[in-house]
Amino acid sequence: MADGERKLANGGTRIDFQTDPSRYRHWKLKVDGDVATLLMDVDEKGALFEGYELKLNSYDLGVDIELADAMDRLRFEHPQVKVVLLRSAKPRVFCAGANIRMLAGATHAHKVNFCKFTNETRNGIEDASEHSGVKTICVINGTAAGGGYELALAADHIMLVDDGSSAVSLPELPLLAVLPGTGGLTRVTDKRKVRRDHADFFCTTEEGIKGKRAVEWRLVDEVVPGSKLEATVVARAKEFAGKPARHGEAKGIALKPLQRERTENSVEYSVVSVELRRAERLAVITLHGPETLPPTSLDEMLALGSDFWPLRIARELDDAVLDIRLNEFDTAAIVFKTLGDPAQVLAYDAFLDTHADHWLVREIRHCWKRVLKRVDLTSRSLVALIEPGSCFAGTLAELAFATDRSYMLIGNREGDNKVPATIALADVNFGRYPMSNGLSRLASRFLGSPADLEKAGAARGQMLDAEAAAALGLVTFALDDIDWEDEVRIFLQERASFSPDGLTGLEANLRFGGPETMESKIFARLTAWQNWIFQRPNAVGEAGALRRYGTGQRPDYDMKRV
Repeated sequence: MADGERKLANGGTRIDFQTDPSRYRHWKLKVDGDVATLLMDVDEKGALFEGYELKLNSYDLGVDIELADAMDRLRFEHPQVKVVLLRSAKPRVFCAGANIRMLAGATHAHKVNFCKFTNETRNGIEDASEHSGVKTICVINGTAAGGGYELALAADHIMLVDDGSSAVSLPELPLLAVLPGTGGLTRVTDKRKVRRDHADFFCTTEEGIKGKRAVEWRLVDEVVPGSKLEATVVARAKEFAGKPARHGEAKGIALKPLQRERTENSVEYSVVSVELRRAERLAVITLHGPETLPPTSLDEMLALGSDFWPLRIARELDDAVLDIRLNEFDTAAIVFKTLGDPAQVLAYDAFLDTHADHWLVREIRHCWKRVLKRVDLTSRSLVALIEPGSCFAGTLAELAFATDRSYMLIGNREGDNKVPATIALADVNFGRYPMSNGLSRLASRFLGSPADLEKAGAARGQMLDAEAAAALGLVTFALDDIDWEDEVRIFLQERASFSPDGLTGLEANLRFGGPETMESKIFARLTAWQNWIFQRPNAVGEAGALRRYGTGQRPDYDMKRV
């Protein structure tokens, strides 16, 4: 936990991203055939940290951890669901957005990572719509302010009750001197295509927009009189559910709790290991390849459920990355290593390719896509060390391509009988796991040299040694045993000595070359602008808007435009 941050509630020592519906305090998940209802009913006393209450369905990270879990369970445990109704259990309020007291008292690092996680969760809602056929209808009965409206913006369809008081708003600028932190500005213009002048008015007025104007300005899809709301909700759900079933009569699989053993300086999962070298400001994540051959049939895969190696390792990696993000702020770099047989990894990729149309295979691949994007967006220096005995092949090779630098050892170390390091490419590396910019990591790597991308494609399936991998541009440096230790040590020490702020800006810019998408815009604007605004006195200073909100005192702004 960073210095000066509020204490976690109930004596907690780390933020935990694992939960399940039996432990939800803020959401109620109900599944009725092909329609699910996610009811937001935030427990005022259920704050993640001490020192504030979650009134009016305002939320903190704990609320969003539950929402992210619920969306994952809908995709894996309830493949029959085609429509999600996103509703509030509170009268006259849908959601008041991110809790202001929480934001005012949080460290800068927590604020930024809170916004990043909520962005990823809302992107996940849209990903479920696009790739899993899970459409979301948001029913706003009351006010949807700030982050509450940003949550609604992630839905496919927004209904607003027409009662003279229910409204949508993005009041962050006039009230708090910050920007909507969860993609609101981008989704208003790029997704809902609100006219620029209308968007300007909307984002600078405190009271928001209601009724017919909200529809005319594209801020919502329809307004419904209170007397007809429930009937309209039922009709709209039937309309959205009237499309072909997502996965036929498929039965879901249970997402079992992750196995974790934590010590002061390590976390051991079943196939992922994390070593925390705090003195060196490093976290080393080692991923273990499969120990058995892939299943021989889909029935065997379904019987394994969440223990099926590709899904198990994706979930464990995701948890490990989130743990470092929110609990290990002093970590400068994440080192990725692998151990195992690359041929076995490729065999699992081949199994997934063979059964690419099966619902669970599709969900596993989309899960990996989301996890890899989470890695891309993590504000730590990322490095892959490709050593003898490693298995950077197919899906696991994506981690090497996600890093800022990769080092590969030529041959063996003296006295080491492990198999020399190789990299192996597969079809999965050429578009199955797109980045936020819409390109594969290899296509992003070779933006300026399409011919090199073709050469890499021609080498798929081959076990490429260090010199061959370097010749194809797949690693940053191939080093012999004489230079390995010094070169890697110097790089890691240098990285730990640079300004963390400068590194975050550098890496966030360099990782996403090429075209822009709505998703990449959301994260680019968050990193570049909200990161800056969250440190400005006009927002977070003693006389800033975020600190003085609700005190009756007006903020004292430095009025220079910079």
